[in-house]
Amino acid sequence: MSQDKTILIVGTYDTKNEELGYLAECIRGQGGHVATMDVSVLGEPSEPTDYSKHEVAEAGGSSVAAAIGAGDENVAMQIMADGAAGLALKLFRAGKFDGVIVLGGSMGTDLALDVCAALPLGVPKYVVSTVSFSAMLPPERLAPDIQMILWAGGLYGLNSVCKSSLSQAAGAVLGAARAVEAPKWEKPLIGMTSFGKTVLRYMVALKPALEERGFEVAVFHATGMGGRAFEGLAAEGAFAAVMDFAPQEVTNHLFGSNITAGADRLTNAGRKGIPQLFAPGCYDLVDFVGWQAPPSRLEGYETHAHNRLLTSAMIAAKDRAEVAQVICEKLAEATGPTEVILPLQGCNEWDRAGEPLHDAEGLRVFMEAMRKHMPDNANLHELDCHINDLAFGEAVLAIFDKWVAEGVVKR
Repeated sequence: MSQDKTILIVGTYDTKNEELGYLAECIRGQGGHVATMDVSVLGEPSEPTDYSKHEVAEAGGSSVAAAIGAGDENVAMQIMADGAAGLALKLFRAGKFDGVIVLGGSMGTDLALDVCAALPLGVPKYVVSTVSFSAMLPPERLAPDIQMILWAGGLYGLNSVCKSSLSQAAGAVLGAARAVEAPKWEKPLIGMTSFGKTVLRYMVALKPALEERGFEVAVFHATGMGGRAFEGLAAEGAFAAVMDFAPQEVTNHLFGSNITAGADRLTNAGRKGIPQLFAPGCYDLVDFVGWQAPPSRLEGYETHAHNRLLTSAMIAAKDRAEVAQVICEKLAEATGPTEVILPLQGCNEWDRAGEPLHDAEGLRVFMEAMRKHMPDNANLHELDCHINDLAFGEAVLAIFDKWVAEGVVKR
């Protein structure tokens, strides 16, 4: 096992030098190496860091003087966040570190989210924060593989309580840097969205069929963070093609659910020009946090508790027309090949005829709205089948194989 991994430690070295120094001691004590980055504004660290606050601010196209002159701590920290994110990415690409750990309160955590989001998937990213797991952290700002630990009892100075958190985090980030198997991108990658097999099943047949064709397939669980990871990789251009068949997060966001992948869900592959296949799996359901009150738009709707964490509501016919319009507006932004498949017999296992969520009129309204609002840049395919039928997967593969034959999707 390699013992020479370098961890970048980021924090305000003017006010948290003792805590950051303890992190460094823990990492070095386990055989790791450390690089330090100061993101403070007003004060100076007790000893120089590897990357000073001036280098950080300049990396964001600004200066510490400008941050101070802003006269606003929020503006100042955003200047430092921009610089820290840009400098961290530059340093990682230059091979200067293998994992990052950021320490902070709410201000430092705000900056930490930008730093972690800037780094590629597979780079160990740890945040030690007084607001870890807080509801104030929006899902769309969380890097797909971010790790957090509560900085318990660590608001001011070292003690045995906060040392427990700091030492765990130090060991975790160094261990992750030693153990991580980062994506190799040896085969062209297909990004697919879905839910578990009880509701959506197409991936069971599609994944091995695509792998036989020489592609790697990553299936993302479309419950907020899964969609966020999918969109983040799409924005990076990581996919050879996408099969976005579970866009429920669009509906969630529209209805004000906290289970959201952000406002840009269903846009990044299209903006990047990535060939995309789309189908509206589970478009008719809104998932929301089960232990909270439902979003105001869902008051009076029939709901089902999936478990203690997640509850689903079935939307009405009038809502489905709105969902269809929003989906089509997002698809209209695509600059690459876009194929839309509408399985006319239903879009999740529970909406089949005879099943508890069957709503023939709602399904008809949705499909009609999809036809009405379908953008000119998308090709529409209507199938007389259910999304979980074999015929759906066969149609998907026929379109995909045509793309490969024409060179639209590269092997």
